Amino acid sequence: MERRSRVLVVAIVVAFIAFLDGAVINVALPAIEAELGGGLALQQWAVDAYLLTLGSLILLAGSLSDSYGRLRIIRIGLYGFAATSALCAMAPDGLVFVIGRGLQGAAGALLVPSSLALIIATFPAAQQGKAIGRWTAWTTVAFLVGPLLGGLLVDLVSWRLVFWINLLPIAFALVFMHALGRDAPNPAKERIDWLGASLGVVGLGGTVFALIEQGRFGWSSPVVYIPLVVGLVALIAFVWWEHRAPQPMLPLSLFRARNFAAGNLATLFIYAAFSLGPFAITIFLQEFAGFSATAAGLATLPPTIMIVLLGSWFGGLSTRFGPRIFMTLGPITAALGYLLTLTVTTEVSYWTQLLPGIIVMGLGMAMTVAPLTAAILGAVDPARAGIGSAVNNAVARIAGLVAIASIGVIVGTQLDVTGFHRAAIATAGFLVIGGIVSWIGIRNPVHTAATTAREPARD
Repeated sequence: MERRSRVLVVAIVVAFIAFLDGAVINVALPAIEAELGGGLALQQWAVDAYLLTLGSLILLAGSLSDSYGRLRIIRIGLYGFAATSALCAMAPDGLVFVIGRGLQGAAGALLVPSSLALIIATFPAAQQGKAIGRWTAWTTVAFLVGPLLGGLLVDLVSWRLVFWINLLPIAFALVFMHALGRDAPNPAKERIDWLGASLGVVGLGGTVFALIEQGRFGWSSPVVYIPLVVGLVALIAFVWWEHRAPQPMLPLSLFRARNFAAGNLATLFIYAAFSLGPFAITIFLQEFAGFSATAAGLATLPPTIMIVLLGSWFGGLSTRFGPRIFMTLGPITAALGYLLTLTVTTEVSYWTQLLPGIIVMGLGMAMTVAPLTAAILGAVDPARAGIGSAVNNAVARIAGLVAIASIGVIVGTQLDVTGFHRAAIATAGFLVIGGIVSWIGIRNPVHTAATTAREPARD
């Protein structure tokens, strides 16, 4: 096999590992909580510990990849993901499990940006688009098979197998990478923004801890308000430092482009909804409606299938007509889907009360994702597309992190019918705000459709 084909296979498998873990976890949460205890808070931490380290370290990981070599960082990430997957699988209690998930997110942060950077470094410019398209198509499969695979493993064996199964693709990737050798030395290593990374982790960690644990201790407890204050101060310090750092982890100059700034603000609300809504639906179906993990995984598949089938079509329409209308109507359509699920009663009927809304929300998501990505990446210079993509990826992960952390504030201590209704309304609210931000902030390119795909949007 030629080197480029081998690199593409490695990049796909490496990203697939990280994405699959995120897609599997939701259906396993009730089984994890049933064995380890901890209630809704443990379920929140199971998702957020991973997203916390993934979202806050992904930009740092991109810098490490540029400085120390893509293959080296990928190997470190794979070994780390294997070790932390085993730790999660063997966790005797909730605390060890959550620590394992946090460490697993840190390892995952090393995988995704490095896999894309490896493609960009290996393929010539004329072939990068096709290679990245194949990478996207295959990694999307993780979101299709994840819920079903996770459900089957939980129902037939144990939730612990959800983490043990990671070792198989990791072993394949490590063996397959052997023929690629090692990275050439990089004489122009950039200074790593360790201070920025530390401030980001402390800022997000303190804030998320307060949001999750307030349900147990209350806002007036020093266990909650001290981490909250420390976290908010650290986030302010992070922005200040990134503004003056010689080689910042987050180049704030990117936000001078109107579509980049508005697109990422819209991403914050839209991807908060994309995390909160499926989280609430999956747990509600299992803990209240009595669905098995496999059935819950199947029940939540339609939106992912619609994104795969319709995403490219809406992306083409966005190139022709501009992203603004799709970034506005898409989130609002998805919001309508969540509002349709408010017909759910204590006698849950998936086919009449949930499926119509799930299909509508899937249509809205398919309408949104490709135009949103195109608008953001089209707003930055092509030479900075890598860091632009990493920033948007981090914003999406952080949005999900905060949304899951806030679910206790939104629904209370359990996802019964009343709690689910509150979650659906909150999710719809986030989506509507995202649509409004897009309508106000996004500007379509003023050129013809032929040049729209090549030139960035005007500020």
